[in-house]
Amino acid sequence: MKEPRVAIAGATGMVGQEFMRILAQREFPLASLRLLASERSRGRSFDFRGETLPVQVLDDKSFEGIDVALFSAGGSISTAFAPIAVDAGAVVIDNSNAWRMEPEVPLVVPEVNPGEAFKHKGIIANPNCSTIQMVVVLDPLHRKWALKRVVVTTFQSVSGTGKNAVDELKQQIRDIEEGKPATAQVYPHQIAYNCLPHIDIFLDNGYCREEQKMIDETRKIMGLPGLPITATTVRVPVYVGHGESVNCEFKKPVEPDEAREALGQAQGVEVVDDPSKNLYPLAVDCEGQDASFVGRIRKDYSAENALNLWVVSDNLRKGAALNAIQIAELLLD
Repeated sequence: MKEPRVAIAGATGMVGQEFMRILAQREFPLASLRLLASERSRGRSFDFRGETLPVQVLDDKSFEGIDVALFSAGGSISTAFAPIAVDAGAVVIDNSNAWRMEPEVPLVVPEVNPGEAFKHKGIIANPNCSTIQMVVVLDPLHRKWALKRVVVTTFQSVSGTGKNAVDELKQQIRDIEEGKPATAQVYPHQIAYNCLPHIDIFLDNGYCREEQKMIDETRKIMGLPGLPITATTVRVPVYVGHGESVNCEFKKPVEPDEAREALGQAQGVEVVDDPSKNLYPLAVDCEGQDASFVGRIRKDYSAENALNLWVVSDNLRKGAALNAIQIAELLLD
């Protein structure tokens, strides 16, 4: 594909809008762009590269003549329409959870396992946002020192849930400041000035589905099916940018300075690590940026060959839209 015809399913959502911005910013060489959404978006339009593009209602005919379909419209839409897009001749890059753990569907982070993208049978899965930023950092360390175990706790922004969650946080802050009760509709509890150790549904094993996603997806992306890894995922009152506290043990001895050097040379990683100057990754600094930022790199003295890391990334960019477009760029090459 030299100049593919591209469609965005879920074009009016937060990730859909980010797709459009990144396609323009990276000057992706598309021949045309088709915006698709639900009936609720009928009549809307958006500017793209000097053109005004109407939003079309997604249906069974939407993917005729399309080469690459970027999906971010939820799992049920992806399950229903991705096969239709493939039958119409498109390669689907899907941002939902619908296809990630299907054995024949590649789960791709271009900095980690780019070759998997070329094994697709029509659908390529985009991993979970919190998984992407972590494996980009873990992979260069694993290649040098061999991972033994990973423990991760996430601090995830409300934009990971969508625009309704962002609006709810803003409204709750206004209500509380005005002395009114905060009403929770998107989340089971108030998110303003609060932290919720609960992302997605709870599973029978006591884990949230978000936690299980991180475990399963990390193993698949890194090709480490037996990797001991556990996760706790927490929603925090931040608009954009996920933070992660990552504790990783290795099979070989590693020093923090060695890890900083390896990460400083890694694709898609930026090291921000000078505590003496209060420099470490922050959500407010990562917004709109492409990298996974890592800092607070230090020894874990409670375990052999272990490090603690703090990783932050823009969940709408590298955690979603950017990673999908990087996959599409692989197909161009």
